[in-house]
Amino acid sequence: MSMLEIIDFGKRFTIHHLGKTMQPVEHIDFSLEAGGFIGIIGKSGSGKSTILKSLYRTYLPDQGRLLYDSKRFGVIDITKATEREMLYLRKYEIGYVSQFLNVMPRTTSRQLVEKALLEMGESEAIAQIEAEKALTHFELDPKLWDTYPNTFSGGEKLRLNIAIATVKQPRLLLLDEPTASLDQQSKEKVREIIEKLKGKGTTLVGIFHDIEFMEGLCDKVYDMKERQIIFEKGMGVTYES
Repeated sequence: MSMLEIIDFGKRFTIHHLGKTMQPVEHIDFSLEAGGFIGIIGKSGSGKSTILKSLYRTYLPDQGRLLYDSKRFGVIDITKATEREMLYLRKYEIGYVSQFLNVMPRTTSRQLVEKALLEMGESEAIAQIEAEKALTHFELDPKLWDTYPNTFSGGEKLRLNIAIATVKQPRLLLLDEPTASLDQQSKEKVREIIEKLKGKGTTLVGIFHDIEFMEGLCDKVYDMKERQIIFEKGMGVTYES
């Protein structure tokens, strides 16, 4: 059994004030082994983010199956998982990084990263140490550690978002254009963490417009236009956006 298997996935959206229903995503099929990394490419509006949001169940899928091999529940179809099961998976097994940071008000950067570790059962002492390591790695200015992130720039928010998600070392990590507003140096920091997580067995699904960033990281590449895997390690095939 693969860690992740997507079978004939599709998602419809209804525009109520126009009385129209659209289905921008349909007939998506791919699988991914534990510790693998699949990159999804395609034009804006092709449905890349819809796949990730459906895997995280912020979107409710309405066609096909999304099978995930959970440590707690065994093989579970995310399309049919209960809200309680999804809350558990988001807390302990599945991480999500987007371009946007949505956090609790009046909570500092340091507290947000520490909270992620405490949720995983780490002690306060370990959480403090690991949080500082993560914030340092992503080069968030120490002056900002005890500041509320609603005042941060877009790049600072994104780096914090990545730190919060990756410090938990999830079994499955969903990356929705996490390097979109980062400079080259920050992108390299993200790459280092991805390589480290892969080495520890994390399975990753990612969307990147920066093809050079993906080069050498991905085990597979899925093209939304072609509706198929267009690259797999060992195939000797290159890919383009």
